[in-house]
Amino acid sequence: MCLGVPMQVKSIADDLAVCEIDGVQREASLMMLEDVRVGDYVLIHAGFAIEKIDEAEAQLTLDALRAALDEGLFPE
Repeated sequence: MCLGVPMQVKSIADDLAVCEIDGVQREASLMMLEDVRVGDYVLIHAGFAIEKIDEAEAQLTLDALRAALDEGLFPE
């Protein structure tokens, strides 16, 4: 199963972004996307931003992931 996690872009240097969600920061390559700006939300998978999404969609996805964690659907 592949999982893309929504994260907000906090900074960009060349094709590398620092993205954050819930206080956790990760670097991600932007080489697969165009027109990503600081403040945008992107789906991160395996170190790459694979899709730009709007904030409402990011929040819905995060809510679903959090609910699944609360229900024990993901192993720890």
